[in-house]
Formats: sequence, structure tokens, C-alpha cells
Amino acid sequence: MKTQVNEIQVSYHENTGIFEAIPMKSSQDVAKLLYENWDTDTIGLRETFKVLLLNHSNKVKGIYPLSVGGITGTMVDLRILFALILKTLSTTVILAHNHPSGKLRPSEADKAVTLKISKAARLFDITILDHLIIAPNGGYYSFKDNGLL
Repeated sequence: MKTQVNEIQVSYHENTGIFEAIPMKSSQDVAKLLYENWDTDTIGLRETFKVLLLNHSNKVKGIYPLSVGGITGTMVDLRILFALILKTLSTTVILAHNHPSGKLRPSEADKAVTLKISKAARLFDITILDHLIIAPNGGYYSFKDNGLL
């Protein structure tokens, strides 16, 4: 009797050139890029968690919507997040989510998930540069700028 072994295939295609010309020098630059790439029809309706993938030179490789939730929250699965980061060979990331309410203060859950992700990232030698909260009006809150990261 022959045993069939299923292979796991991993694929990733880097879209070079789309973001490379955009310098990410500050949280303001990142917030602007994220807001421009957010669905403005839903930013005030439901919470979405995204990850900005960067290479070793902090050049943007892409923005990935990790999860979409409800009005007051969204689920972040660390296994999916790190599968994505590792699959794309990203060494640095910026986390982001929106607050449909427009409130630009992190909740205790926001702080807890950021800490959890940061601890896990250290195991893989991945740098979490920042975590931004984006408001429907384009305003933002930076965990790094406010000493939380």
C-alpha cells in the first residue's frame, strides 16, 4: 500500500515599484499612506486590522488587510499574522487598525494585542516599528510617538 504525501506550497509575488518611491520617514507618512489605501466607504463602519510589510531597508513591500470585524473590534490571529510576515520575508512591520468611532486613544485590548505581537516578533527577529490607529477623518494615533512601543 502506497502512502500519499501532500506537499505544502508557499507562494509570494512581490509587486515591486508600487510603494518603493514613497519614503516612510515618520508616523505621519505612514498614516497618510494607510489612509490613502483604506476603503473610505467602510472606515467609519467596521474595524479592520492591517499590516504594512517592510523589507530590511524599511521600504514598503505591501499592505495586507489581516482581519475585518465589527463596529467595536476585530480579531487578530497571531498565527496568520506571522505566517504572512514570514512568507513575505518581511523583517519589519507596522501594525494598523481603524476606530470607526473616530476615537484616537488605544483601548486596553489594543495595548494588549500590540504587546503580544511585539513579544512574538522578538522570537523571529522581526521589528514592529509602530502601531497606528486611523480615524475616518484621516487623523491618527501612533503607539511609538506616544511611548507605548
